[in-house]
Amino acid sequence: MRYIAQLVATIIQYPVKSDHDNFAHRVVSWHRRHGRHDLPWQHPRTPYRVWISEIMLQQTRVATVIPYYERFMTAFPNVETLAAAKEDEVLHLWSGLGYYARARNLHRAARIIVEEHGGRFPEEFDAVLALPGIGRSTAGAILSLALGQRYPILDGNVKRVLARHFAVEGWPGHSTVSKQLWAWSEALTPRESVADYNQALMDLGATLCTRTNPCCSDCPLAGSCRARAREAVHRYPAPRPRRELPERAVQMVVVRDGAGRVLLEKRPPTGLWGGLWGFPELPPEANALHWCRERLAPEVQADGALPGRSHTFTHFRLHVEPRLFRLENPVQGVLDGEDTLWYNPDQHRRGLAAPVQALLRELFEQEPEP
Repeated sequence: MRYIAQLVATIIQYPVKSDHDNFAHRVVSWHRRHGRHDLPWQHPRTPYRVWISEIMLQQTRVATVIPYYERFMTAFPNVETLAAAKEDEVLHLWSGLGYYARARNLHRAARIIVEEHGGRFPEEFDAVLALPGIGRSTAGAILSLALGQRYPILDGNVKRVLARHFAVEGWPGHSTVSKQLWAWSEALTPRESVADYNQALMDLGATLCTRTNPCCSDCPLAGSCRARAREAVHRYPAPRPRRELPERAVQMVVVRDGAGRVLLEKRPPTGLWGGLWGFPELPPEANALHWCRERLAPEVQADGALPGRSHTFTHFRLHVEPRLFRLENPVQGVLDGEDTLWYNPDQHRRGLAAPVQALLRELFEQEPEP
């Protein structure tokens, strides 16, 4: 009896194959009329171009990504040029896009593709999944969108569509909820027109089934959406459980010389803003002037301060106090090296975190570099 009950529950929960086909048909038909067909990575839709776009689109909106993508592809039109680039060149073009580990992984993966795959983006799922920075959904998106291979996807937009349509309880970040959503995605992915279907599902989540103010009246899935039937669309998917973010504080030491250059140093390759260039940092209780005179020269003078500012990250909130100093004539050779730089925006192209860019704009009173 228990087996029969489980079987009945499974039949009730999961639609039969014809329902799967109907789901895909409705989504693809909607996309042909209302979807996005002119995104820059769609023309041509090669594995390399789709890969770059998918990495940039992780936790970032399409409108934000497009100008970055176009500049990136102009500089690195193929995997060979990306692999041959210096990390600073890659991070410079990524500056302001955030989540910089994506750029470092992209660069590492390009070198692996050149060294181990002869410069040809791999076309087997396991080989794609083995590349740095690529997870199951991203691998599936690349192979389905660029090559038409049948692989399900589950990015943030797709999670929202499926969680609402099937009223999947819980936060998608929990493993049990994620497994349910992957099961739905796998079951619903059609055998044909996979590229159109996956693009359609992403577009549906991005344009109609949005996190706030979803446009259910225009949705091709409205008639079978369980969340809508329950009048509980905003309940799904459940949000990340709230938690108090730890607070951190830091002084940013901003030293300018007589030529207007600013002292920057390269951060360690891992951790916050890994591999980017920024101002030297000190704990809030440190004597910044004493540090400058010991590290640079006794002639360093305090030069005021800029207003404090805060930056919220996924796991903590950072409070920054910029301290200004001046050293008119730095001694030749002091702090020269691979990890330090007297920075001039007209002469140097370096990867800079968004808060560092903002501070530099205040100092140089100019727009951000293109």
